[in-house]
Amino acid sequence: MRVAGRGTRAVAGDARGRPVKRIAAVLLMLALAAPAWPQTDSLESAKRAELEEIRRQAREKRDAATRLKGQESQAMGQLRRTERQLNLTRKRLSQLRRRRQNLDLQLEVTRLDLQRNLQALSEQRARLGRRLRSMYKLGPAGELEYLLSTQSFAQLLTRWDFLVMVAEQDRQLLVDVTNRKETVETLQHRLQGHLDQVQATALQTTTENRRLAAQRSARRGTVREIQTQREAFEAAAAELEKTARAIQGLLAHLERKRREEADRARAQGQPVTPYSSDFARGQGALDWPLRGEVVGRFGPERNPRFNVVTPNNGIDIAAPIGTAVRAVAKGRVDYTAEDYGTYGQIVILNHGDSYYTLYAHLSEILVSVGQQVTSGQVIGRSGDTGSLKGAVLHFEVRRGGTALNPQDWLQ
Repeated sequence: MRVAGRGTRAVAGDARGRPVKRIAAVLLMLALAAPAWPQTDSLESAKRAELEEIRRQAREKRDAATRLKGQESQAMGQLRRTERQLNLTRKRLSQLRRRRQNLDLQLEVTRLDLQRNLQALSEQRARLGRRLRSMYKLGPAGELEYLLSTQSFAQLLTRWDFLVMVAEQDRQLLVDVTNRKETVETLQHRLQGHLDQVQATALQTTTENRRLAAQRSARRGTVREIQTQREAFEAAAAELEKTARAIQGLLAHLERKRREEADRARAQGQPVTPYSSDFARGQGALDWPLRGEVVGRFGPERNPRFNVVTPNNGIDIAAPIGTAVRAVAKGRVDYTAEDYGTYGQIVILNHGDSYYTLYAHLSEILVSVGQQVTSGQVIGRSGDTGSLKGAVLHFEVRRGGTALNPQDWLQ
C-alpha cells in the first residue's frame, strides 16, 4: 500500500501506470474489509492527510522538473557553443590540410628543380675541371704558345678573343649555376619552414579538435542525463497526481459509505462494534519478517543533486533470493499480487484495528486472499521482483492509510 512512498520508483518500471489503478482498488478493498464506520472515519482522516502529502510530493517533482529544464537549457547552450567551436576548428583544419598539400606540391617541384640544377652544376664542374687540368698541363706557356703560333697578327687577335670569350663563358656558367643553386636552396628552406609551421599548426588544431569533440560528447551525455532525470521527475509527478486523483475518488466513496453506515446504524438502533486484535500491544516486540541488513530506512530520502525529497514508507531488508518471509503477527491475508509494478510480488496482511503490514519484492507467494495466518508463519519467499535495489524485502506497517516506522514495531 505504498501510495506515496515509492512514487519516484514507478518511473523505472514498465508498468508505471498500473500501480495507480491498483492503489485505488486496494485502498477501496481495505476500506470495505472492515465493517466498522468509526474505522472508516479514521481511514478517511488518514487518507486526507496522505492526499495532502502526495500533492506536496507532486509539487516537489514538478519543481524539480522545472529546475532540470533550466539546467537542460544551460547545458544545451554550452553544447551549441562547443559545436560552433568544433565547426570552426574543423574548417581551420581543412584549410591547413589544403595549404599543406599545396606546400608539399611546391616543395616537390622545388626539389626536382634543385636536382636538375645540381646535376647541371655537377656536369659544368666536371667540364670546368677538365678544362682546368688541361690548362694546368699546358701552363701559361701553353696559352702563350697557342697565341704566338699564329701566322698573322689578325689570327692572334682572333685567338685572343676566343680565349677571353671561353673564359668568360666558363666563369658566367659557374656563377649562374652557383646562383641558381643558392636560390633553389633558399626557396627550399623557406618552403620547409612553411611546411613545419603548417604541421605544427595542424597538430595544435587536431589536438584542439579532439578536445572539443570529447567536450561535445561529454556535454551531450550531460544533456541526455538531465533529460532523463527531468522525464523521470515529470513521470513521477504525473504518477503522484494520478494517485492523488485515485485517493480523491476513494475519499468521496468513504464519505458516502460513512453516511450510509451511520444512517443504517441509526435506523437499526445498533452500535457498530469495531474489529480488534492485540497487534498494537506488540509494538516494539514483533519478530522480524526475516533477518538481514537494513539497506533502506523509513522516512524522507533527499536527492543530493536535485535537492528533492522522496519518502520511503517502509524499510528495505537485504536478503538472498528465496529466504523465508514470515508474518510478524497473526492476521488475515487481504491482498496478494504477482505483478504490482515496482513492488513486484506483494502480500498485505490485515491485523485488525486498521493495522496492516505489507511485504514486497517477493519471489514466491505461499498464502491466498482470505487466509488466516499466525505469527511467524511463512507467507512467501524473498526476491527482487520490481526492485531497484537488488534482492531485498520491502516491509511496511500501516495504521489505516498512515505509514508507521517498522523499526519502532520490531524487536
